[in-house]
Amino acid sequence: MKKKAIIISIKGYNLTTKERILIKNEKPWGLILFKRNIKSLKQVKKLIKEIRKSAKDSKFPVMIDEEGQSVSRLSKIINHNLSQKLFGDIYKHNPKIALVIYKNYINNLTTLLKKIGININTVPVLDVIRKKTHKIIGNRSFSNNPSIVKELGQVCVKQYKLNKLGTVIKHIPGHGCTDFDSHLKTPNVKLTYKNLNKIDFFPFKSNSSQFAMTAHIIYSKIDKNNVATFSNKIISQIIRKKIRFKGILISDDISMKALKHDLVTNAKKSLTAGCNIVLYCAGNYKDSSKLLKELPFIDNFTTKKTSEFYKFLR
Repeated sequence: MKKKAIIISIKGYNLTTKERILIKNEKPWGLILFKRNIKSLKQVKKLIKEIRKSAKDSKFPVMIDEEGQSVSRLSKIINHNLSQKLFGDIYKHNPKIALVIYKNYINNLTTLLKKIGININTVPVLDVIRKKTHKIIGNRSFSNNPSIVKELGQVCVKQYKLNKLGTVIKHIPGHGCTDFDSHLKTPNVKLTYKNLNKIDFFPFKSNSSQFAMTAHIIYSKIDKNNVATFSNKIISQIIRKKIRFKGILISDDISMKALKHDLVTNAKKSLTAGCNIVLYCAGNYKDSSKLLKELPFIDNFTTKKTSEFYKFLR
């Protein structure tokens, strides 16, 4: 499977001629859509068809970040003003009712996503709310209880699988432990491994999601020099060995300010550390083109896992 190790993005409601040629010739692994790309149901369905036609791939991964409430890219099509925290709060009072409501919600949302043509949603957020968790996570988290986050995270992934859609657990190994927004600066968490393992790492363990997204955070007691996305130690020792994540590992957006290098360097450092694919969200054609030309094709592990995902979509 000949694909470059990057998920790109685009600027507008339609593919430009240059973007169409870029997808055809440079073969990105996938593409992520944002609010800037979505005007109506008819428009976005047409856009996704054009993307897959350009890629010459009927199962080409088209992703979206559709969490609900504060993070909704489909707000012009659907208004599901619900947060993950709402489901976590209901679960605290009545787990059985919470699961019925949550599964029904997922079934309705995935029906729409499939109608549009999206095959991967970047949910669930498995970050645990702490006393000083930054508002960038806030009610995107299910709970301050790691066990509730873990349980609802597993339910989410399993329900999406039943509906034949991929999920991306995030932000592995945990973003709730910082009071900084990694979109704007580099968070540095000084908590011990024991503390992190008990709370932040816990919800990610034993989760069967096909994909996970890294946190642009320094966990200084484990690796004082590198954010998780750049840390071979965190990826190999924590994410792969301790958490035992077995799927495709995707970097968070390489254009975020938590990462201090140029885009190509950010991408290469991510891949060298152990990310399988990098994510580029700014949608700039020149940057996408440069990244695609500079980055390698996916490795054998990612090729195998991608083939498994394509079979799963049948």
